[in-house]
Amino acid sequence: MANALQYENSPYLKQHAHNPVHWMPWGEKALTKARAENKLIIVSIGYSACHWCHVMERESFENETIAKTMNQFYISVKVDREERPDIDQIYMIAVQLMTNAGGWPLHCICLPDGRPIYGGTYFKPHDWQQVLLQIAQMWEETPEVALDYAERLTNGIQQAERLPISPIPEQYNQEDLQQIVQPWKAQFDKEDGGYNRAPKFPLPNNWLFFLRYGTLANDKEALEQVHFTLEKMANGGIYDHVGGGFARYSVDSEWHIPHFEKMLYDNGQLLSLYSEAYQQKPNSKYKRVVEETIAWAAREMLAENEGFYAALDADSEGIEGKFYTFQQEEFKAALGEDASLFSHYFNLTEEGNWEEEGTNVLCCAMDADQTAMDAGFSNEEWATELQHAKQRLLQYRSKRIRPGLDHKQLTAWNALLLKGLVDAYRTFKEESYLTLAQGIANFIQTNCQGDAGLLHQPADSNRRIAGFLDDYAFTIEAFVTLYEATFEENWLDEAQRLTEEAIHRFFDDETATFYYTAADSEQLIARKSEIMDNVIPSSSSTMVKNLFRLGEMLDEQSYVHIAEQVFANVFPHIKRYGSAYSNWAIQLLELVYGNNEIALIGEEALQWRKELDRHYIPNKITMGGTKSRLPLLKDKTDLKAKAYLCRNKTCSLPQNSVAELIELLNNNRA
Repeated sequence: MANALQYENSPYLKQHAHNPVHWMPWGEKALTKARAENKLIIVSIGYSACHWCHVMERESFENETIAKTMNQFYISVKVDREERPDIDQIYMIAVQLMTNAGGWPLHCICLPDGRPIYGGTYFKPHDWQQVLLQIAQMWEETPEVALDYAERLTNGIQQAERLPISPIPEQYNQEDLQQIVQPWKAQFDKEDGGYNRAPKFPLPNNWLFFLRYGTLANDKEALEQVHFTLEKMANGGIYDHVGGGFARYSVDSEWHIPHFEKMLYDNGQLLSLYSEAYQQKPNSKYKRVVEETIAWAAREMLAENEGFYAALDADSEGIEGKFYTFQQEEFKAALGEDASLFSHYFNLTEEGNWEEEGTNVLCCAMDADQTAMDAGFSNEEWATELQHAKQRLLQYRSKRIRPGLDHKQLTAWNALLLKGLVDAYRTFKEESYLTLAQGIANFIQTNCQGDAGLLHQPADSNRRIAGFLDDYAFTIEAFVTLYEATFEENWLDEAQRLTEEAIHRFFDDETATFYYTAADSEQLIARKSEIMDNVIPSSSSTMVKNLFRLGEMLDEQSYVHIAEQVFANVFPHIKRYGSAYSNWAIQLLELVYGNNEIALIGEEALQWRKELDRHYIPNKITMGGTKSRLPLLKDKTDLKAKAYLCRNKTCSLPQNSVAELIELLNNNRA
């Protein structure tokens, strides 16, 4: 018989609906039952695209003996980490404090009031059964031990990442950046790109920092590492050469073998990164990656309501990567007489290049395109030939059983894709990218708004989950980006409205902290702030960047004052571990080098903006139009095209062309 998860909307929860474990969703009903029966709670957290979550389900949660133990001694609660990141955040900190490690699946055994006493990630079936029996025995025989440990651990959770108020420096300088960058650069992998480690994650924000830092500081080593890394990722198996889009990470140090799940948040950020990198150093491979990734998202992740789905599973037919890999014979069947050429291009062999005999994960050598041209193809001929081959491979692959789709539509992740699409539009001038981005903006406004503010995802028949700080922060950032591309001020108005709402709901003036959950949200065992940047930038760093940016654009000093204090509190920590504070470090670049506020006036403002975007200008804010309420524009109403460069509340004389503006920028930089 199905358990209580059968009524849920989350694909991850529904995957466990027919386990013999008596799973319940997180909620007051489960917590009340635990208190009434004085039973410990198992909080099991994962997500639908998680391979090892599936493995533990097959091995343990479908095991009748283990299920009997769980049902007899525990109240078992399943949580989709993407649906309830606030719960995941707290229990992840608990497991990290207990084990110095974390990941998914995540498991915490808790007191009936939700305070954790034991935790870990993946457990083998025998180990899990032993843990369950031992903890249950302790709870029955010596509950005071559990109560004492829970008290101390909960205090640790509440204190983790709590920062003191720090004085705001008079100014930040290049020496501050050097102290951050030098130990950070020591981690560079000069042979395979990225950092000297495995597994390897794309970490878009890290490379965005080094792209901008390398340009502003004229650091050629940093720039070379950025472009080397981006090419390595684009060539590796972490990139889907047939269908477009990146997997979440590679298990090896060479970007070759991916963990095959595809996440919307990775691909949205990577669109931004590859687009900006193309501006700094045009590379046809970057353009190809952007085009193919957007095509994948529009083909496989786009819903009728113009929002995008969350993720594709790593597994199909119970096998990781089966949908994406090829055997040599399959290549011949798909490509016919062209199979030999493209087998060489994608490094296929009869023996295979992965763990299963005969199975290949497609990847390219760094000089693969050049090798093809050396064989007699022109650039244009090879681009056409490669595109046709990929289309045939995609058609062949489409007949396979597809990986599972996580149909959640998360506000924050849609906002990250929105920004990526706008950044791609501004770099490549492709109108369809802007159309997709505007569709996401309309989706967020139509489907992700509730009576009390933003929702974390569209409401379903079970619940309405109020927006978290990242939903607000990334949506604000995306709407500002959309304004800068279109000069339609309604997006800036909406960004300001959401900013006021976010300050009211998430900011605590006494501690100068943005909390991840709103003041009126469900009370968990701790209310946490999200400081460190990870694969996704932290909600706090993104919110602070928004406040600095909107403070300049709207001349709203209250925003700047909040941002300055929160940034000052975090600043001492950036030097200790740059890659974990990369979004804060990007803001530091603006504080050290300043921002170029570019005002484009007149009926040709959008055309001038397109011309301006042919040039790479890190640290810029772009505003424009013929009539505006914005402080920088409202007194500049001439219909004739003009451009102004403003820094530190001082504007240049009007420039009569984009070329003049660029010359002025270069002179200022010199």
